[in-house]
Amino acid sequence: MKRNRRIKIVATLGPSSSTPEKIGELFECGVDVFRINMSHTTHEKLLELHTSIKNVEANYSRPIGILVDLQGPKLRVGEFKNGHAELTVGEIFNLDLNDAPGDETRVKLPHPEIFKGIKPGDRLLINDGKIRLTLIKATPDNLETRIEVGGTISNRKGVSLPDTLIPVSAMTKKDRKDLECALKISVDWVALSFVQRPEDVSEAKALVRGQAAIMVKLEKPSALNRLDEIIELTDGIMVARGDLGVEMPIEKVPGAQKRIITAARNAGIPVVVATQMLESMIDSPVPTRAEVSDVATAVYEGADAVMLSAESAAGDYPVEAVTMMDQIAQQIECDENYLTILHAHDPAPEPTAADAITAAARTIAETLNLAAIVCYTSSGTTGLRAARERPHSPIIALTPIAATGRRLSLVWGLHCVLSEDCLNLEDMVDKACNIAYQEGYAAAGSRILISAGIPVGTPGATNMLRVAFVGQDGKDSL
Repeated sequence: MKRNRRIKIVATLGPSSSTPEKIGELFECGVDVFRINMSHTTHEKLLELHTSIKNVEANYSRPIGILVDLQGPKLRVGEFKNGHAELTVGEIFNLDLNDAPGDETRVKLPHPEIFKGIKPGDRLLINDGKIRLTLIKATPDNLETRIEVGGTISNRKGVSLPDTLIPVSAMTKKDRKDLECALKISVDWVALSFVQRPEDVSEAKALVRGQAAIMVKLEKPSALNRLDEIIELTDGIMVARGDLGVEMPIEKVPGAQKRIITAARNAGIPVVVATQMLESMIDSPVPTRAEVSDVATAVYEGADAVMLSAESAAGDYPVEAVTMMDQIAQQIECDENYLTILHAHDPAPEPTAADAITAAARTIAETLNLAAIVCYTSSGTTGLRAARERPHSPIIALTPIAATGRRLSLVWGLHCVLSEDCLNLEDMVDKACNIAYQEGYAAAGSRILISAGIPVGTPGATNMLRVAFVGQDGKDSL
């Protein structure tokens, strides 16, 4: 299952893609990581999907990542007498804690924490910004607002507060139960929704205790304002453009995407671009030209992965959507301008021996036109360092730990292979040559570069580079 692209594909599972047969088909046509959205998934269904993915993994002997996406705190208005109400621009509209059904003048907002944090002038966006209110005055049990953009408001519509830091945890009771279930079955990645501040990430890390990698979904301006602090704490970042485009001017989202990708690459952590990438393929077998350009932009910018949401979860053409994303990525990575654009803003190596060696590995591989870079990685750190350099040569990440291989399946350019621990340096070189040959990356007579830590098996101690010739039997010919 050698992929002919560096960027990875994340696909969300749902009604259109939850059978074992469909999961296998999606993997065959390009999925590297499967996302399970806990907003729509029971614990029983999570266990069922987990089993199906593991069966596919066993069939193909290839690590497959599982990303469990926690729902996070959902803020919604209450219900109306007639199920809906019409709001008129310029009129006053109140949100309160009263249980009575709402009308054109008021509705319940069952979130007391909002009343504590909001201040006059703050905006309240309802139903993905279709209704826009501005706060005039706040009391402990009532918010008096002016209607800036009116229209029909109906039961249980979502509320966004782009200007307000809400004193609420990013982990709800439901999230904690979902997390407990996910950790029990050893998922690889856990995504946190509606993160506002670094403390939200610290709270989640204390609960996860290193049992899974944490991915922060950036969908609130308050999180963007503290991006560097959040990146220091998390294992990965997702550019969640849907909610981000509601809470900030939509024309600013492309610039935010580029800033986030650059920051993640500098830090050497994976970054996923998500939401509405091939939205029209929910009910069409082909995307729009604009959607193709959108996916292409993420590839050019060096994102680690692109993600499908409703396209693969609930759409009519999940396989076609994955296939299309795979084809777009392959085509862009073959473009003559791709490498120039990709390396226009390369991060400088960190001032450590391991980072300097990894940077040198890219230079050597490109100078000698080597068939592949083979890195031995136990914790995953060496693999992340290699990917951070975005080398032209393919990267084969060898690890004896299945969990490491699954987590790295999300990372740009890494072809992960499970391999037993090496006995010594000679065994290490022979294994690297043989696997590069068997996996179809190196032909007999070609050369590969090996990156590893000596003594063998020392985690995070990349300190060796070795050029090896692949012999007729796939072993080092020297």
